[in-house]
Amino acid sequence: MTDPWVALEPGADPAERVRVLHRAHEIFTEAGTVPRPVRGVVADSWRRSARAGVRPDGTADIELTDNDLGVHRAEHPLAHVMPLFRELMGTFACDGRHLLAVCDAHGRLLWVEGHASTLRQAGRMNFVPGARWAESAMGTNAPGTAVAVNRPVQVFAAEHFARRVQPWTCAAAPVHDPRTGRVLGAVDITGGDGLAHPHSLGFVQAVARAAESQLALLTPRLPGARELELAALGRDQALLTADGRRLRLSRRHSEILVLLSRHPDGLTGDELLCALYEDESVTPVTLRAELARLRQVLGPGLLASRPYRLTAPVASDVAVVERRLAAGAITTALTAYAGPLLPTSQAPEVARLRRRLADGLRAALIACRDPDLLADWAYAPWGEDDLDVWHSLATARPTAAIRARLTAMESELAVPFGRGRP
Repeated sequence: MTDPWVALEPGADPAERVRVLHRAHEIFTEAGTVPRPVRGVVADSWRRSARAGVRPDGTADIELTDNDLGVHRAEHPLAHVMPLFRELMGTFACDGRHLLAVCDAHGRLLWVEGHASTLRQAGRMNFVPGARWAESAMGTNAPGTAVAVNRPVQVFAAEHFARRVQPWTCAAAPVHDPRTGRVLGAVDITGGDGLAHPHSLGFVQAVARAAESQLALLTPRLPGARELELAALGRDQALLTADGRRLRLSRRHSEILVLLSRHPDGLTGDELLCALYEDESVTPVTLRAELARLRQVLGPGLLASRPYRLTAPVASDVAVVERRLAAGAITTALTAYAGPLLPTSQAPEVARLRRRLADGLRAALIACRDPDLLADWAYAPWGEDDLDVWHSLATARPTAAIRARLTAMESELAVPFGRGRP
């Protein structure tokens, strides 16, 4: 049988690599049966893996060793629920000759435990603590892909992108911070054919939910503690949820809350003046009056002074997008992006944050070259005139309608066809 993995030279077209991967899946499907179609979650992951330049014959890099690994484990929030993972999964892993694995939000394995002989086999492909198994590094695999798409994933045998992982089957589910919703990492069960059952995915998903419940109990809300949620993307007036109240803020108050949410240690009056006002003639008296009105809106005890700061932590939609982008979870970052930050605000610091967030997301979309994600941005109100994104979309999905739209945009902007902005 011809080995499909050697059909491509390094640097080959990613689209062609995906087609070869599809053929590989068919070849490695049970002998004598009609090949099964590739599942959508796997096909999408293969495309991302190919675009990231993952080599099917690659090996995971070990990024954390010795003291670095120990410190990272000790400080990681999932360390608090490792006893729970062991209680719920340890016996199952050992008795079934499987492995329990836990990774962080970057796909780095923190713990790998289970049957001794299975551990030795996994070690030969660097499925070991400290190794990076992010999808962008090792291709399609349950823990890495679960973190990338932020949902439970099961990967069977030849569905793995990396060749040496194909004898294995794994199921993983992301674990979230119960307070912020941030992805902390994933819990995974890895082994042989015995895991090739839908119950494996349901099992690991239930374990992840139990871990989130345990984390919520370990970090209970203190009596009298305040919790704030700020939504400022895609709206001129931010929406603040405080103690069950939903407050629609004025534009200026929205700007102040956005800035203070990003500076938990507070800002001085002079720092707020520079961040909020382009006009240097605005006096501190004007700012103090605005802050006094905001204090009345928020209620007692939430806005302190010297320096100006919020007395309760704030969970903001801006921070959610930033965290997901930093973790490489572009799909979920785009899902959380409801539009530009306070789009009509002229406050210098808010405008800078707005550009930085949008540019970071645009750059990630253009780099990933996923036509569906590019289309989501291009057809949104904030992306309909984004020439760079439309160029990328026309390259990834050169339909007549998309090329016609790009031609019209270039004509309007007097840009020669085939050339975007520098």
